[in-house]
Amino acid sequence: MFLKLVLLCLCLWRLDGVSYSDPIYEDYEDDYDEVTSKSSSGAFADDEVETVYGVKEGDSVSINSGLTEMKDDDEIQWRFRNTLIAEINVTADRFTVYEDVLDGRFRDRLKLDNQTGSLTVTHTTAEHAGDYKLLINSEIKRFRLYVVDEVKSESVTEGYSISLNTRLPEMKDDDVIQWRFGDENTLIAEINKRFDRFTVYEDVLDGRFRDRLKLDDQTGSLTVTHTTTAHDGGYKLQINSERKRFRLIVFGLKLVKEGDSVSLNSGLTEMKDDDEILWWLEIILIAEINVTADRFAVYEDVLDGRFRDRLKLDNQTGSLTVTHTTTEHEGDYYLQINSEIKSFRLIVFDEVTSVSVKEGDSVSLNSGLTEMKYFDEIQWRFGDENTVIAEINKRFDRFTVYEDVLDGRFRDRLKLDNQTGYLTVTHTTTEHAGEYLMMYSRRFSSKVFIVSVYDSVHCCGPTEAVIRLVLSALVGVATVSIVVYDIRSRRAERDQAHIHTSGT
Repeated sequence: MFLKLVLLCLCLWRLDGVSYSDPIYEDYEDDYDEVTSKSSSGAFADDEVETVYGVKEGDSVSINSGLTEMKDDDEIQWRFRNTLIAEINVTADRFTVYEDVLDGRFRDRLKLDNQTGSLTVTHTTAEHAGDYKLLINSEIKRFRLYVVDEVKSESVTEGYSISLNTRLPEMKDDDVIQWRFGDENTLIAEINKRFDRFTVYEDVLDGRFRDRLKLDDQTGSLTVTHTTTAHDGGYKLQINSERKRFRLIVFGLKLVKEGDSVSLNSGLTEMKDDDEILWWLEIILIAEINVTADRFAVYEDVLDGRFRDRLKLDNQTGSLTVTHTTTEHEGDYYLQINSEIKSFRLIVFDEVTSVSVKEGDSVSLNSGLTEMKYFDEIQWRFGDENTVIAEINKRFDRFTVYEDVLDGRFRDRLKLDNQTGYLTVTHTTTEHAGEYLMMYSRRFSSKVFIVSVYDSVHCCGPTEAVIRLVLSALVGVATVSIVVYDIRSRRAERDQAHIHTSGT
């Protein structure tokens, strides 16, 4: 169990396939096929660089001089972006490091090998990334160092927005920034401050990022809006010579009414002979399949037995079904298929509110909030496809209604209350009847509304039909009674008049 937990954590942390080996790893040049050949700091062209080094931030790296032993008359200089940072004069027996140059970024971080003249940079940060030049007498060698930050994990429920932060307070005038996605390192956005160019490449990768990418013109941070599981994966950020990696987990949203069943789909049509499948709730293993060992197991007694008699595994696809759901089954589910990870966020709702409205009138859907907080985000979705029709993000002060979705049926009809998140649909038609879902990010909670729209002829349900029928009958009876009374009155008056005339 412990080993499987470790494996899951490693898969989540290193899913993009990065291997940090000592001290050089070849993945760097493969990972970044389109590295800018010259930067504003005077970087060398790629064909001039003798060796590319890569190191994880905080680790040490040794840049090899290529010498096995220095000679008595050797003079060696190490330069970083043409600034002298270390030198050796064997004749004078002088070994010097200049730690206070460049605002002291190398202080207590430089070591010279007194046999070979190689240079070691310890406790690396992004400031140490760039081009190094070694001068040995009249010979020149050039090296490039990349410093990679820890892979930063971010997660989001599909449909919501997520920002990947450069951590820059503000871009400099000569900054070049590139954002890449996936195993193929596809360029999806870039900034060149010198030419004031901000570009997003929305049509790459079959258009999965179309109308979903936003670049912050101050910091260069990237926001992916209306996320789907197609945006799950590894993102790479290059700021000049600095590189950072992000692992974005997009949870596929699964909604189920309490008591019903829900299936989490593996995406497989059929398992292979060597497949191993693991299902986790958070970090607890709840089911597994090992095709080679012919093992299909569900662990119903974990988590105080909340899954007892409720888990089913499909022996063809490995999909998992949870039956007789309760709110105890809510949470984040992870599917591991060999080394691939998929993520699901399950929300169990226990109440459906039915609302009826006369065609042409307005209907307000209650969020249940009295006031939204700073970090709150609300989404309103409609229909079987859970199409986002309105959202509020208090943190970014964004209040948006999407009137053109679903063939424009909501155009000029949606109003959001910016304090409570209430949604009002005005001038309703029968096209607005259906299921409305409110998603609230703070607790990943939800509310479901079933809206019925009736016209002036057809009522909204059998109860109202009966009431109308009864009222019509009562009105009819009253009318008949009045007519009968009127006839009788007239007849009595006529008879009375006849009697009076006869008497005369």
